[in-house]
Amino acid sequence: MGALMTLIMFFCLPCSILLLLVLNLLSFLNQVWLRPIMIQSSMASQGIKGPPYKFLHGNTRAINHMRSEAVGTPMELLSHDMLPRLMPHVYSWTKIYGMNFLNWYGTKPQLVVTDPELVKEVLSNKEGAFPKKILQAMIPAMVASVEAMLHRWRDAKEIDAYREFKVLTSEVISRTAFGSSYVEGKNVFDMLMKLGLIVNRNNFKVSSIPWLKKLWRTSDDIESDKLQQAIREAIINLIRKREGRDSDYYGNFLQMTMVVNESLRLYPPAFNLTREVERETKLGNYILPAKLALSLPVIAIHHNPLLWGEDCHLFKPERFAVADGVAKAFLPFGFGPRTCVGSSFAAAEIKIALSMILQRYKLSLSPSYVHAPFHMLTICPKHGLQILLHPL
Repeated sequence: MGALMTLIMFFCLPCSILLLLVLNLLSFLNQVWLRPIMIQSSMASQGIKGPPYKFLHGNTRAINHMRSEAVGTPMELLSHDMLPRLMPHVYSWTKIYGMNFLNWYGTKPQLVVTDPELVKEVLSNKEGAFPKKILQAMIPAMVASVEAMLHRWRDAKEIDAYREFKVLTSEVISRTAFGSSYVEGKNVFDMLMKLGLIVNRNNFKVSSIPWLKKLWRTSDDIESDKLQQAIREAIINLIRKREGRDSDYYGNFLQMTMVVNESLRLYPPAFNLTREVERETKLGNYILPAKLALSLPVIAIHHNPLLWGEDCHLFKPERFAVADGVAKAFLPFGFGPRTCVGSSFAAAEIKIALSMILQRYKLSLSPSYVHAPFHMLTICPKHGLQILLHPL
């Protein structure tokens, strides 16, 4: 009896291992071959086409190649044509496949949506952003931070506006959100910058084997987890320090809406939004499968000549003199419940800073400035933004 059980066990064990291997192989083939073909076919039947799926890597190699070529050289000094530089695949493929197309992030399908009505349908909700009362309470801290920046400039002839405004924003956030100075909050912003660099360099990387990432963590994965935990702990500590404090805030600021809005149209901070379809759902006339990623390239909407005219790449603040006709296509901070909660905060900060700066200086571009915008979470000047200061 014992010999029979041993024989059965030795017979069943290899069969079980073989069955497990076969099931894993079938699951792998379904994920990397059968499912992509079925999704591609389903979307094509609804009129949504795109570049064909490539085994394992999807379209990421083509996207990386286009991105590398696009940012390889500086732009013309006064050019604001950002879409071909920052999202060359969207620029190229919307011309071939239409306003909405399917591409592949490795084995993961991604629907790129540039139709503004569909984008707003994805993001639509009546909720607002920063409460007005809280924003008004923060204005004195913004003014104090700008005054500190202007004090640093008192003997300067040229400044790097990108670096200066990074420090200013960090100072304002530290003062208003945590009740601390930039020096105290600097550690948080340094960690955020490191985390941004990690996200940026891994943005279009995919594992050759989709499930391998669950078993093997890269040094970037480990570092990003550590940074997220450290940032969370640092912010909690800063908040605890602020508890019990209060301030008597006041203030108002000049209106520069048209200039600020046109700048945000050409260089939207949140220039690409992403979402994921949790379950099969309807978007416009399309039926979208579960787990489909959505890419909403705001920059493509902001630079669409059909929406803004053939001069859409020119800086023309007068576009915003009349709100009708542009509001439907103006999404610099997103839209609906996922609108950036700091959108009103950011608008107030830039208006206060500009009004205070322009009372003291006339500004001009330095001859040393090189126009080379690049993507690192938001749009940034690759070599800084050198500005000459001319005291009034």
